Amino acid sequence: MRVDRAAVLSVGIAVSCVTFVVLAAGDVHGVLGDTDPGRTASWLFGLVRFTAEAGAVVAVGALAFAVFVVPAGRARGLTADAYAAVRVAAGAATAWAVASVVAVPLAAGDASGQPPGVVWAHPGELVAATEEPKAWLCSAVVASVVAVGARSTLTWPVAVLWFAVGVVGLLPPVVAGHVSVGAWHDLATDAVVWHVPAGAVWVGALVALRAFLRRPGAERRERVLRRYHRLSTVCLVVLVLSGAVVGLVTAGLGGLWSGYGLLLAVKVAVCAVVPLLRRRWGASRPLGAELVVLGVAVGASVGLTHLVPPAWLVARPTVQETVLGYALPDPPSITGLLLGWRPDLVLGVGALLLAVAYLVGVCRLRSRGDGWPVGRAVAWSAGCAVVLVVTSSGLGRFAPGTFSLHMVSHMALNMLGPVLLVLGGPLTLALRALPPGPRTWLVALVHSRAARVVTHPVVAAVVFVASFSLLYFSDLFGEAMRYHWAHQVMNLHFLVSGYVFYWLVIGVDRAPRPLPHLARLGLLFSVMPFHAFFGVILMNTRNVIAETYYRHLSLPWVPDLLTDQRLGGGIAWTAGELPMLVVVIALLRQWAAADRREATRLDRHLDSDEDGRIAAYNAMLADLAGRRD
Repeated sequence: MRVDRAAVLSVGIAVSCVTFVVLAAGDVHGVLGDTDPGRTASWLFGLVRFTAEAGAVVAVGALAFAVFVVPAGRARGLTADAYAAVRVAAGAATAWAVASVVAVPLAAGDASGQPPGVVWAHPGELVAATEEPKAWLCSAVVASVVAVGARSTLTWPVAVLWFAVGVVGLLPPVVAGHVSVGAWHDLATDAVVWHVPAGAVWVGALVALRAFLRRPGAERRERVLRRYHRLSTVCLVVLVLSGAVVGLVTAGLGGLWSGYGLLLAVKVAVCAVVPLLRRRWGASRPLGAELVVLGVAVGASVGLTHLVPPAWLVARPTVQETVLGYALPDPPSITGLLLGWRPDLVLGVGALLLAVAYLVGVCRLRSRGDGWPVGRAVAWSAGCAVVLVVTSSGLGRFAPGTFSLHMVSHMALNMLGPVLLVLGGPLTLALRALPPGPRTWLVALVHSRAARVVTHPVVAAVVFVASFSLLYFSDLFGEAMRYHWAHQVMNLHFLVSGYVFYWLVIGVDRAPRPLPHLARLGLLFSVMPFHAFFGVILMNTRNVIAETYYRHLSLPWVPDLLTDQRLGGGIAWTAGELPMLVVVIALLRQWAAADRREATRLDRHLDSDEDGRIAAYNAMLADLAGRRD
């Protein structure tokens, strides 16, 4: 096999960039008052980090190439080219897993300022004391799962599953790094959730594309190139927008001329070179140069993790800024709740994108003369508006500060928003509006084994109900509120679990396991008492949930945590009544409409049978008359 000289050059440039940054930066730990683990330890950690990130990038990007770029095979199976890309991902994930395991003690030493000898003497204590080593351990577990699973993958839905798992594995070391500290860290953390997967998909898909083009007999090269360039263009836009947010938060306007800011500018500049290369040389010729350029960007990204963000040195953040990313000096007011917006770059932006995509689908149907119910469009738009307001308005800003407002957002994300979203019928719209390729992907996902497991009525009901007890009556809620990324995962869980449950009960879209209307009503009534019991328990409990978190936050306008918690229990008890009423009305209307359709069908069937009997009777009379004649 010939060696890919562009790939070797890209790796060499990235390693050189990491080495130069570590050697030129000097003692970055002393600036923060920590001890220096040594230049060798820092350089070694930088190389191991680069190896782990390169393996992760290639693994995730190769899976994206197999799933979204290579033409799909029949019967949900992988084509030979897609299977080859999945095998590339399996090998890269193995390197990712090994490097992540090695990074655990090195990250512990870097975070604590201890040399490798001390780390190896006390590994457990140093790993438990800091967050980044735990993040690398999580990444190692995910990478191992992807490496093992990808080796035996033969179908498209399973490849999608490993791609999603790989994207999740990219995030722990990032969200536990620089972006998780200081003021505005909530926006920076949300931005890297877009930034890192976009970069991984772009770079890894390029590596898989070059391997695809080097194989003899690769079919439909031009089609694959077009798909790759569309995918990479989307990734470029996401990288630029999210990178701008991360850069402004970590560097600040005053730090753009520092070493950190200059390295960040290099990363942005090399990414901007790619469109110029494509315009100058066409679609296929600059792929090697593109890979080299992206290698510089990856090396700059790893180098940035070693430097101290200038924003850390400007002002010491307050306790509230350290925990939340912003301060809450004043109590919530009507003006503050309505006008005090702070954008949620994950759920808020996601809600806007979903609303726009839905409207585009409706416009596509109407442009070709097909209709779409206005009520469904209104329901979907209202559901997206609920998610946007709950996460990005003043309510979303104040919700992490008090249990009562948190419960308002919880009930809205878990009950009100999902009810409206499922009434919009997004899957039905997508199946009618999407072109054949993406439509085939969607059908394969909806009918996959994973979808059937998640949408099983027992699984959906248990997850929907048990989440309350598991989260609030254990230490999990208090731990999750300490970290912005965990708070986002919690909100996402509320939304997804509610959507899956109400999809089975009143969803317009056909579920993988469709239920008769009587079973839907029974499923709804089986979970209704649990929400009331949950609210009653909260109103009568004498223990403050997540007391350490709220005491540490110490908001002056929340003098009595237990009273605020009991208010939250009352909200949980009463706020669920309106969505449940909407669900019951929608279910009964759907049931009545289904009965009317069935009655109409039977009438038509009987009418057709009656016409047939009359025709047979007339034929018999004619036959008898003919015999008499």
